[in-house]
Amino acid sequence: MKILITGATGFVGNHVINELIKHNVDIIATSSNQEKAKQQLWFENVKYIPFKFENYDANTNYFLYFNEPDIVIHLAWEGLPNYKSEFHIKENLPKHKALLKNLIENGVKDLTVTGTCLEYGMREGCLSEDMVAEPSNSYAVAKNNLRLFLEELQQQYSFSLKWIRLFYMYGKGQNPNSLLSQLDQALANGYTGFNMSGGEQTRDYLPIKKVAENIVCIALQTNVEGIINCCSGVPISLKDFVEQYLKDIGKSIKLNLGYYPYTDYEPMHFWGSTEKLKKALLEK
Repeated sequence: MKILITGATGFVGNHVINELIKHNVDIIATSSNQEKAKQQLWFENVKYIPFKFENYDANTNYFLYFNEPDIVIHLAWEGLPNYKSEFHIKENLPKHKALLKNLIENGVKDLTVTGTCLEYGMREGCLSEDMVAEPSNSYAVAKNNLRLFLEELQQQYSFSLKWIRLFYMYGKGQNPNSLLSQLDQALANGYTGFNMSGGEQTRDYLPIKKVAENIVCIALQTNVEGIINCCSGVPISLKDFVEQYLKDIGKSIKLNLGYYPYTDYEPMHFWGSTEKLKKALLEK
């Protein structure tokens, strides 16, 4: 079985490939930066084929270009963490639509794509896949539009679509501007305090290795399709999450709570339902 991974050198992509290596599959990895790919430990264990979205050619059969994969796991997406930028709608969305449509038209039968919990919009509480999407920022709007586009394509072409809504992730390789990366840097610099928001917001976190394991399991199984939350199902306040992280690594620092305002593109209290995820993981 041949599996194509786009966005191979990204935070999620690196961990997904490391997880896939544990399975008896042929891995085809692609990204825009071949030199960065060569620096990854997995590079010698995959077939690497470079691809840049700006070089997309409508006359190219990308199913053949990527060695006719049996499964595609589409992780690529540019411009994060700037969630509000129109770039996601005006530039990212058309490029990703074009590539995925090309792959499907030319033979892809099994597609897994990562979306975002922000597609649910400003709802609070436990979020389940049967809720109507109400995205409220450009990134979420673009992702949701891509999902709807792919669902429409299913009316023309026969292919399986698994749309994984990612919640909050943490671990090795995360963006240096992410909360824990900044906390680690503050600790490394010997700072006595760490500036953050009030910390009362409730979120749903998973370590990136577990996220990668879930993505691979979802992609390889064939019985559960459509939207699938990738989350813990366990709500925790940001303050408690940070304090638990400090406890786990045996470090301490004063948390300057309330230094930053709460974001205006996320609800205060939300987490994901895991019922559908559990069914997918049972089918691996």
